[in-house]
Amino acid sequence: MTGAEAASTAVQLVGGIALAPLLVGLVQHWKARLQGRRGPTPFQPYRELRRLWGKSTVDVAGAGVVYRLAPSVTAASVAVAVLLVPVASAAPDLGVGRDALVLAGVLALARFAVAIAAWEVANGFALMGASRDLTIAVFVEAALVLALAVAALVSGTTDLVLMVAGTAGTEAWADPALALAAVAFALVVVAETGRQPVDNPDTHLELTMIHEGPLLEYAGRDLALLQWAAAARHWLVLVLAAQVFLPHPTDPWLQLAVLPVVLVALCGALALTETLVAKMRILLAPRLLGIAALLALLGVVVWLVEAT
Repeated sequence: MTGAEAASTAVQLVGGIALAPLLVGLVQHWKARLQGRRGPTPFQPYRELRRLWGKSTVDVAGAGVVYRLAPSVTAASVAVAVLLVPVASAAPDLGVGRDALVLAGVLALARFAVAIAAWEVANGFALMGASRDLTIAVFVEAALVLALAVAALVSGTTDLVLMVAGTAGTEAWADPALALAAVAFALVVVAETGRQPVDNPDTHLELTMIHEGPLLEYAGRDLALLQWAAAARHWLVLVLAAQVFLPHPTDPWLQLAVLPVVLVALCGALALTETLVAKMRILLAPRLLGIAALLALLGVVVWLVEAT
């Protein structure tokens, strides 16, 4: 293993597992500052995870094996996704491969585990949030797969490491197909992280919850696992945005050096978006994400036309 590969592995594991909650904390902190509030510190998510980990779990009436296993399945699926997504073009295989379609599959599995647990306990608000989440997921996953397809066509492979290398430099960005995919993926980032205008992560009103709705029945360590998984999703989509859907250097060492700066900038962009844009009506969210899917599909068509 080369030095660049060892460094990439360390950043990938430490960032995806330990630093992911910091990204959530940065967005929350800067959003409060932009709105004229003091707000929580960037380390507040760690305090919440520590507090929840020290509490016991709760089994609600009607809960069965699906409800009990859902947090573990969700966290395990997202952990596999962390192993899948490289942080640089020099990253070794960590035993789960690097295929982009596998990434989409494990993220879908994590979402399905939470949704099916909500159906098992049949809580009205949890069911409402799960049904909304699945409705939006249809369009989010379509946009995600199509955006990754554009990057795969430009790179000539679905291997994520080679996709990072194939979209590096300036030559790849002369292709308008990749720019269309980048716009589509920006909307995927907003939806996957549960941010406005798709969802409001700060709401405490059950009737308006989407991503938080299916978690209402959980407490203690189960809720800690689910909150960590949500934070790790921030890491996954922001790393993909930085290393595939934004211009980045070709040298792996430069990619690792620039990555923290880009991640911080993207967190700031999410905070600014939440400050300037209000949450849209739930029935309009699929339309917005449908536009993202269409943009990514247009990127595929543009690439195919240019290739012929």
